[in-house]
Amino acid sequence: MRELKRIPAAGTVRRVPVAAVVAALMGLAFAGTVRAAAPAAATAPATMWDLTDLYATPENWTAAFERNKAEVEGLASFKGTLGQGSAQLLRALETMSAARQELYRLFVYAGLKADEDRRVALNQERRQQIQALGTRYDEATSWLVPELLVLGETQVRAFIAEQPQLKARFDHYLDDVLRAAPHTLGQEAESVLAAAGTVLAQPSSIYGQIADAELPFPKVTLSDGTEATINQAGYTRYRESANRADRKKVFDAFWSKWQEYQGTLGATLNTKVQGQVFAARVRKHGSALDAALFTDNIPQAVYRQLVTQANAALPVLHRYLRMRKRLLGITDDLGYHDIYPPMFAIASEPRFGVADSQRITLAALAPLGEPYLASLQRGFAANWMNVLPSEGKASGAYMNGSAYAVHPYLLLNHNDSFSSLSTFAHEWGHAVHSMLANAAQPFDKADYATFTAETASIGNEMLLSDYMVRNARTRDEKIFYLGEALESIRGTFFRQTQFAEFELAIHEEVEQGRPLSGARLTEMYCGILKRYYGDAEGVTKIDPGYCIEWAFIPHFYRNFYVYQYATSMAGAAMLTSSIVSGGAPARERFLNLLRAGGSDYPYELYKRAGIDMASPEPYQALVARMTRIMDEIERLERSGG
Repeated sequence: MRELKRIPAAGTVRRVPVAAVVAALMGLAFAGTVRAAAPAAATAPATMWDLTDLYATPENWTAAFERNKAEVEGLASFKGTLGQGSAQLLRALETMSAARQELYRLFVYAGLKADEDRRVALNQERRQQIQALGTRYDEATSWLVPELLVLGETQVRAFIAEQPQLKARFDHYLDDVLRAAPHTLGQEAESVLAAAGTVLAQPSSIYGQIADAELPFPKVTLSDGTEATINQAGYTRYRESANRADRKKVFDAFWSKWQEYQGTLGATLNTKVQGQVFAARVRKHGSALDAALFTDNIPQAVYRQLVTQANAALPVLHRYLRMRKRLLGITDDLGYHDIYPPMFAIASEPRFGVADSQRITLAALAPLGEPYLASLQRGFAANWMNVLPSEGKASGAYMNGSAYAVHPYLLLNHNDSFSSLSTFAHEWGHAVHSMLANAAQPFDKADYATFTAETASIGNEMLLSDYMVRNARTRDEKIFYLGEALESIRGTFFRQTQFAEFELAIHEEVEQGRPLSGARLTEMYCGILKRYYGDAEGVTKIDPGYCIEWAFIPHFYRNFYVYQYATSMAGAAMLTSSIVSGGAPARERFLNLLRAGGSDYPYELYKRAGIDMASPEPYQALVARMTRIMDEIERLERSGG
């Protein structure tokens, strides 16, 4: 996951960039074997980030904040001046760009410092300060687009032709403004909508308050006598239990608690959907989906092709589920509570320390070439990561590459598992993406869309997975890694597309004037869940009590966001396959995609890399990968080696 270069509020998720040199790299590639006990590095890897690269002290941050606040307030002085000439337009855009670049840097420091220890109130307050300043920036510049549109396309393009720096830095932005003319309101209306952003974001805040702080999660006693609290962390942990009765007990307890809040959370999500439909209609978009895809100029055909291809591939998912049932030794119906335990247990799961994760990642990503590996090695040698779990630290993992003139930062919670190794490679995919984009593009064109962001990170995971399979020490270990790859496709492609289909359906429900209660949301979700998991075909029996799952998913408050994980996985499957088989030309197309940053629309960048994400091919390539993995597992089972 990567933190987005978007201010204000929900600023979450994006990646980071730059370069260095790898010489004796391949000599560290474990001589064909992956072992947690590989030779220790001569120097222990850095495990704590150094925020002084951003600001030397918290006091320096505060001083910079006050300067930036004054700069933001001064931006209104450009209002009404853009028509004075191309030099004035350039001056206005450069001044706004400089203020925004410092704003992002302030935001990165505040966010990272807050995530070091969520218990420190001062750090949380600092983050709130910068979020408020981000909202103020939007308000202070809300006149910009309407004023550019009053100038008109002919005048704006004439200014671009007169000023080389306008073309070099701002031509894509100005093209985007002109493209948005039919959906842009007058200055007063734009200012009102900008100020309303905090209000429209409240459903997400309410959801977070209920889900993270106020929901009274139950306790259950497991078969070994453990009394477990089934909150979100407990659910995630105990749903993987080897004891099937425990898994069902965990599911029953967890989802029954969410059912008690079905009405409230239904009203909350309905309010979020209503807000998005309202904003789309105000801006004269055909639908909420149109409005969400418009920002990155993604054709609706991409979204709908994804859903079509996932549904066409459900027989392959059902084959996986039948394999899961057989391998778990289930003799009656496979249940939804049987989805999470690993299918392939090994006597001793390999362990990977931070140094191991660095070396294995370098070895696995060798097909991406030395410039890519050099960027990794440069980052590994620096204090850019907060790696280890600690009390009060934010959970999960992300990369934040929004401090353009500094470098990316990565938050991890490494616990030496294969999952941690995979997450390590994933987040560094985001980091190198940002490094390459920032090195190749000016600040105003470096920020890239989520639509391309996940391709780099998921591609890293795929190359890592293939490397681990090739270099596994035993048959059981090889099957274990193959099983992990299968579950990744289920969770990232099928599950995220299932979410995307549900999200589209509930928006269309509101757009067609139908009510959207909690009960109706559960009914709609249940129909989609049963179809994906083959309830009617006897593949998986879905307990209706588990259909409240929609209420648990925070991504539904992110406005048509999750589909990009699935499209990115499909794009990554096609790109990594072509790199492995096609060598240097395919690798260069991939690297150029990363270097392009946000200099063009992401759909167009994919096409330049040789992929049309509105066509069936990338999705079929991913499904073919899943089929090959299952074929290989079955071959290994038959042959015994």
